[in-house]
Amino acid sequence: MKALQGVEGQLEWSERPAPTCGEGQIRIRVAAAGLNRADLLQRAGLYPPPPGVTDILGLECAGVVAEAGPASRWKVGDRVCALLAGGGMAEEVVVDERHALPIPPGLSLVEAAAVPEVYATAWLNLFCLAGLQPGEKVLLHAGASGVGSAGIQLCKAFGNPCWVSVGSADRLAYCESLGAQGGVLRGDGLEALRDFAPFDVVLDPVGAKYAQLNLQLLGQDARWVIIGLMGGREANLDLARLLTKRISIIGSTLRSRSADSKARLMADLEQKVWPLFGQGKLSPRLERSYPIRDVEAAFAALASNTVSGKLALVIDPSLA
Repeated sequence: MKALQGVEGQLEWSERPAPTCGEGQIRIRVAAAGLNRADLLQRAGLYPPPPGVTDILGLECAGVVAEAGPASRWKVGDRVCALLAGGGMAEEVVVDERHALPIPPGLSLVEAAAVPEVYATAWLNLFCLAGLQPGEKVLLHAGASGVGSAGIQLCKAFGNPCWVSVGSADRLAYCESLGAQGGVLRGDGLEALRDFAPFDVVLDPVGAKYAQLNLQLLGQDARWVIIGLMGGREANLDLARLLTKRISIIGSTLRSRSADSKARLMADLEQKVWPLFGQGKLSPRLERSYPIRDVEAAFAALASNTVSGKLALVIDPSLA
């Protein structure tokens, strides 16, 4: 099969051995794969896959089941999307059958390829780890990103007013169209977020650069969930403020979680989140898809930090 690798910073669409399909796994013929910032980091050599995971890029995909065991809930021909630790940007991928879900109602395979990673990330961190309750206020940094787009929609669907930080007025308008109450532009400074504080939960892919501000913006018994380090890894914190506000800091990654943990997360999504797609309350927010031959353009677009929502790579247009 052909698959996409990041080799010394370069992308290579080349032949690789097809993975074997074992007990409890399914083989998916890939129609499309979602593109995430983690793929940019892995290509640059900054985010290697966990031990035992393929070095093929791609943390989510959608396609058609090509092989399944006799006791599987899936059968050949089923249309599915899947959360992956790697390997989605390939003609075929083998995945734990518990990490696959039916295509959300009303979505194409290409749209569905842009759903598992960001909705799993947003749901895990906002509702599972932070324990978000109806009515609590949320701040989403990088609100127009894929995770931010999912987070805004989930907050609206579950009764949580949210605000965002973004890079441009167009992206702020985009977030507001999804349901954000408002927000600020990074270039204007983030101090204006004080007007909307205190927040009960901050979802933070930035890290050190926003650390002191986050402590000021968070309220009593608030939760600060760190999911990325785009703004650095080391920060000086006022621990007295942390103590007096009883703030919880939660560090979170999805990719390295155990297979059982991911299975529980996907089951939760299927029960509580997937029906909302059919009700029109959630959407993949796919800004654009690219054929695999234009993969360099797709990676450049994501790296430009101008994308609102998600990008996808079409691997097999005959399925898409």
